[in-house]
Amino acid sequence: MTEPRRFALVAGETSGDLLAGLLLQGLRQRWPTVQTGGIGGPRMAEQGFSAWWPSEKLAVRGYIEVLRHYREIVGIRDQLRQRLLGADRPDLFVGVDAPDFNLDLEAALKAEGVRTVHFVCPSIWAWRPERVDKIRRSADHVLCIFPFEPELLAQHGIASTYVGHPLANVIPLQPDRAAARQRLGLHEDEPVVAILPGSRTSEVQYLARRFFDAAALMHKVRPGLRFVVPAVPALRERITQLAAASGLSDALTVLDGQSHAALAACDVTLIASGTATLEAALFKRPMVIAYNMNWLSWQIMRRKQLQPWVGLPNILCGDFVVPELLQDAATPEAMARETLAWLDAPERCAQLQQRFTDLHHLLRRDTAQLATDAIEKVLAG
Repeated sequence: MTEPRRFALVAGETSGDLLAGLLLQGLRQRWPTVQTGGIGGPRMAEQGFSAWWPSEKLAVRGYIEVLRHYREIVGIRDQLRQRLLGADRPDLFVGVDAPDFNLDLEAALKAEGVRTVHFVCPSIWAWRPERVDKIRRSADHVLCIFPFEPELLAQHGIASTYVGHPLANVIPLQPDRAAARQRLGLHEDEPVVAILPGSRTSEVQYLARRFFDAAALMHKVRPGLRFVVPAVPALRERITQLAAASGLSDALTVLDGQSHAALAACDVTLIASGTATLEAALFKRPMVIAYNMNWLSWQIMRRKQLQPWVGLPNILCGDFVVPELLQDAATPEAMARETLAWLDAPERCAQLQQRFTDLHHLLRRDTAQLATDAIEKVLAG
């Protein structure tokens, strides 16, 4: 009998865990006896993945924040590299996003003959274009989630496949708001704001208090507003503490995860820049994107920015279709004002919904099968 396929994966945060979980579904359908291990989270564990380290260990954003955790993160990468080049050598390694961690690991594995795939093209079209050389050295193949990326990579001699965005299949074209509200115990006719201050400790540190202060200002203007706050398990206690300090009491509910239910149920969301903004767009929800981080990290990042937009919905639409409040502009007053403005503009909301519906169709592909097909070709090569 042939040995089962062995794949190693690394997903560094909540969004990567979701993407990798969907990929693992496709891998298990193609190779039912597949063995998988590495770094991951609960969505991957549901697919039989063996997490040697939890994905939260890598969930750090910003130059200064990474420096604080540098020794631990490099230690994990060194241990993982030794394991994958030793007793747990895989047939193929898949680095899911987390390029700062995964590309160096992929390069080391590729140099030793392990086939490597990077899932989610690093955003060289948005910032840090110098990464293209590292991608070429590190990955045998790149799985792209946006349709314009393969042509860009081909210009640099990098093999890739557009597989669509997995979230476009997970999220329905027409979300059921009534069912989501029933699930969360919300009345059908009350205005609901979803507050999503991020899934990383550093994001919650810099954003959560601002977001809750903004919610308090909104509630003062409109006492009938309800707020729902999805929180990843690792951060729920901290978010609950900050929410309690806002004084909103019965008007605000902290949820155990359930970000998709919150986005389906809400009328508008105040949301941290990141993958969650694309989820909000696929749910066709108006949003205000906000972000604040360590001052020095911000100064470094803004100098590398290639486009005028930061939020994924704006980047993909090529326009400021939703407001972005970044760094010093991300004040509670501005966030409250821009969020409430959506509630008073039904025609603007309808136009945005059409833009997001068109985007949804563009991103909707059979991602698991396309990704698995590409991986099978890499293995055959």
